[in-house]
Amino acid sequence: MAFAPRPTNDAASLAAALARCPEAVCRRYLPHGRRQGRYWVAGDLGGARGRSLFVRLRPPGPPGKWTDAATGEHGDLLDLIGHRIGARSLRPALDEARAFLALPAPRDPETARADPPVSWDSAAAARRLWRACRPLGGTRAEAYLRARGLDACRFPSLRFHPALAYRDEARWRRFPALVAAVTSPGGTLEGVLRTWLHPGRPAKAPVAQPRKALGRVHGHAVHLGAPGGDGATLLVGEGIETVLSLVAAVPVLPAAAALSAGSLAAFVPPPGAARLLIACDRDAEGRRAAARLEARALAQGLAAVVLVPEHGDFNGDLAALGPRALAARLAPLLGPGAGPGP
Repeated sequence: MAFAPRPTNDAASLAAALARCPEAVCRRYLPHGRRQGRYWVAGDLGGARGRSLFVRLRPPGPPGKWTDAATGEHGDLLDLIGHRIGARSLRPALDEARAFLALPAPRDPETARADPPVSWDSAAAARRLWRACRPLGGTRAEAYLRARGLDACRFPSLRFHPALAYRDEARWRRFPALVAAVTSPGGTLEGVLRTWLHPGRPAKAPVAQPRKALGRVHGHAVHLGAPGGDGATLLVGEGIETVLSLVAAVPVLPAAAALSAGSLAAFVPPPGAARLLIACDRDAEGRRAAARLEARALAQGLAAVVLVPEHGDFNGDLAALGPRALAARLAPLLGPGAGPGP
């Protein structure tokens, strides 16, 4: 999300100056990231570790431009600095950029005047998109999920858009899409996860980033499965397909998909939850995120158990074992009453 509108003089020249030393900017403002090829890779605009935010360090393409694969946000290094310092208008970002570049304050008072605050509300945009979607039943989104063994998928938090716009660097295109509602612990819709689909077969669309989030999704989740009451056990995992795979095996569990390892680590349990079953992916980042959430839950007085798949994720386990065998494998961890699915 860029600060807009911009004056064409000071902001443009500062953005160009920052783009001449993009790695230095990244090392200062994204210190937990790392260089990977021609990009600086970090977890998000908050500076977390991870692989969601990509900042271009050298051509092809303009150095200094960044994209957050999880949220779909993009901008330049001046925008990045504004986010990192929590600026609500352009002036603090300009002042910080000048300080980083060791430049004097502008002499022209017009260039020092603050821009209007950011007016685009990504959560409101997510709610507008959600209202434009329709239920999942009988759609390409349902066919996509069923092709992955996820027959029980008609949850209110999952909808379908028949022709959702997708933008890459070259053009706009439209594809059918699975759209998932991301809600806060209190149930407010804060964002959506969009998964663009192939128009002719049950697969993701042939694009660079077929999944993008919109809105405020960090620490929130897509809620799936039966609702939980006070004292409930809640299953929470990284991805929608991971969580739906476990719901297919154990349909009595209320469940939530946090969408990424970083968001899983920051997940806030809803009121009434007493126990967390934390389903991680079988990689180092997923295990670290699950361990962080487990430690935080235990510190808050919640019981917590981490579930680790045999394959890369639990959708792989579902495909290899089937729902009954997967439920039987998990039964010792789930406790009484969590029998296998049909």
